[in-house]
Order: sequence, then C-alpha cells, then structure tokens
Amino acid sequence: MIEGFEIRASTPGDLHAIEAVYPDAFPNEDLVPLVHDLLRGQHDVLSLLGTVASSLIAHVIFTKGRVAGSPLGVALLGPVAIASAWQGRGAGSHIIRNGLERLQHDGIRRVFVLGDPAYYGRFGFAPEANVTTPYALPAEWVDAWQSVQLGDGDAPASGTICLPKPWLREDLWAPGESD
Repeated sequence: MIEGFEIRASTPGDLHAIEAVYPDAFPNEDLVPLVHDLLRGQHDVLSLLGTVASSLIAHVIFTKGRVAGSPLGVALLGPVAIASAWQGRGAGSHIIRNGLERLQHDGIRRVFVLGDPAYYGRFGFAPEANVTTPYALPAEWVDAWQSVQLGDGDAPASGTICLPKPWLREDLWAPGESD
C-alpha cells in the first residue's frame, strides 16, 4: 500500500482537482463531462478521493440506483481514475474496496460495473446475466458487465438497471469511433 494514502468523501471544493485527474488517467477518453454531471447534479453518488500529502491521486464514483421492479438499493461503480504516476501501486484497489464497504454499510446489496473482468474479478465481481444495462452492449463487452453481492440478503433478481440522467447516454455503453 502507498504510505500516507488517505481516503475521504469528496466535497464541492474538490471538483477542479477531480476533473484534472481524469485526463491524466485516461488520455484517450473524455470522462470529465460525465464526472462533472454526476458531481454537480442532484444525484445520489458516493464520491471518494484518495490523497497522499493532500494531493489527489485517486477518485471513484459509485452512482446509486435501482433495478426496475425491485426496491433494493444497487450502485454502479465508475468511473474510477488513478493519476498515471500512481497506477499499479494499489490505490485503485484500496479506494474501490473502501467504497464497497461504505455502500454495504449504507444498505446497498449489489454493485455493478462495466469493466475489465480480470481487474474487477479481484473484488468478487462476476459476469452479470440477469440485470441489463440501459442500452444493449456490444457482443464483445458482454463479459465486462459484472456485479458483486454485498453482504447477506436479497439481491435484485432481474430487470434493467435504472440510473440518473448522466448515465443515460448510449455512447457510454458502446465503443467509441476510436475504439
């Protein structure tokens, strides 16, 4: 683990620093508009910062939602960004695990992610076949739609994940022209 790594909830005053980490972490992808919309809107999100010596090196957003037909709380993991100089050193794993623990404490029972199965599998995520995304995924991305159960108890059986407006853009669920 990174010495001096601390995790805390973000505040509105952190937005500029948060928006700066995404182009560094994802130089070929513009996630800043999504991050901005999620953090500036009236959306139910868990936004966590990872810092070293008060400098932001990691950020993750969990957007709370539901599955159509189920009253149980769920969340979508993403985006998550680690400053390029700090990648591969455990910051991403630590901040994601911290977020999952906080969500479980808040009563969230299932978390979904669209991402690399090899990476997210280490947190217990597995391919999700019963809950679908707001837009159809390309065939090559089907295994990238994953979920993890938090704690004991019921989980949504099947349906479509319902998320706030910033997530209801088809381009977020399909490869871009540069892919």
